[in-house]
Amino acid sequence: MARRAAIAVSIALIASSALTACSTENPASGSAGAGGGDSDGKIVLGFAQVGAESGWRTANTKSVQEAAKKAGITLKFSDAQQKQENQIKAIRTFIQQKVDVIAFSPVVESGWDTVLKEAKDAGIPVILTDRAVDSKDTSLYKSFLGSDFVKEGKSAGEWLTAEYEGKDAPVNIVELQGTTGSAPANDRKAGFADVIKGDDKFKITASQTGDFTRAKGKEVMQAFLKSQKDIDVLYAHNDDMALGAIQAIEEAGKKPGTDIKIISVDGIKDAFVAMAAGKINVVVECNPLLGDQLMELTKKVAAGESVPARVETEEGVFPQDKAEAALPTRKY
Repeated sequence: MARRAAIAVSIALIASSALTACSTENPASGSAGAGGGDSDGKIVLGFAQVGAESGWRTANTKSVQEAAKKAGITLKFSDAQQKQENQIKAIRTFIQQKVDVIAFSPVVESGWDTVLKEAKDAGIPVILTDRAVDSKDTSLYKSFLGSDFVKEGKSAGEWLTAEYEGKDAPVNIVELQGTTGSAPANDRKAGFADVIKGDDKFKITASQTGDFTRAKGKEVMQAFLKSQKDIDVLYAHNDDMALGAIQAIEEAGKKPGTDIKIISVDGIKDAFVAMAAGKINVVVECNPLLGDQLMELTKKVAAGESVPARVETEEGVFPQDKAEAALPTRKY
C-alpha cells in the first residue's frame, strides 16, 4: 500500500509540474510574446535609445516615455550610451523577452542586418526612430519615423548662400560633425555640401566630429581656432555642439554670431536663447517630440496593419530675427 501511495504522489507531482510549465509559455499568463502583450494585455514596446548626449536626445526620451504611458503601452527602455554594441545587446534582450514591437534610434547606420534578421525571424516588427540604417533589405523593419536630415543640411546651406548672396569674398567654413557614421552626421554634411558646391567662394576649411556633445563641441572648436587663421562661419550638426563652440569662441576673445556666423541644427530652447542674444544666426529645426507618432505606429504594427515605409515630422527654419518671438513656444 505504501508503495502505491508513493507512486500516486509522484504522478500528482509530475502532473502539477507539467501544468506549471505550460502556464509559463502562455503569453496571457504574464510573459510577453510577439502579439501577446503583457499580463494586463497591454502592448509591450522595447525601445533602445542612443543615449543622453544632448538636450535634444533628453527631450526625445521624455516624449517616448510620456507617450507610452498615455497610450497604455508597456515600455521597456534601454540607454545605449552611444555604443552600438550596447544597442545590439538591448535588442537581443527584447527578442528574448518576446516583446511585441521593437523601436530604436540607431547609433550608426551600418551593422544592423544580423540582429534585425533575428527580430524578423522571431516575428517581432521593428520601427526605426529618428535615425535610419543603410540595410539594403528593407523588409527588416516596418517603418522609419523621423526627420529628413539631408533636407536639414540643405536648409542650412540655403540660408548661408542667401546670407552671402552678391558677395565675392571667400567664406571660410568650419564644420562640427555629429557622431561618425550616424545618419544625421552623414546626411546633414551631404545636404549642406550639395548646396554650397555651386559657389567657389564657400570653402570648408576644417571638419571634425564633436560627437553631438557640448563638451566635445567646445574642445574641437578650440582646436579650429588655433589651426585656422580665418573662420567666417561655423556649421554645427546640432545645437549642443554649437553651444559648446560659443564658449570656445568667447574665450578666444571673439564675438559669436558676429565675428563668426553660426548655423546650427535641432532647435532646443538653449539655442533659441543664444539666438535671441545674437550668438547663433540660424537654427534648422529637428523635432524630437516623436512619442505620440511612435505609439500610433506601434499599435498598428502590433495589430498587423500596414504602415507607411517613412513618416516624417514637420519642421522649420528659424533665423535670428524670429528667435525671441518663437522662444516662449519651445517645448524642449
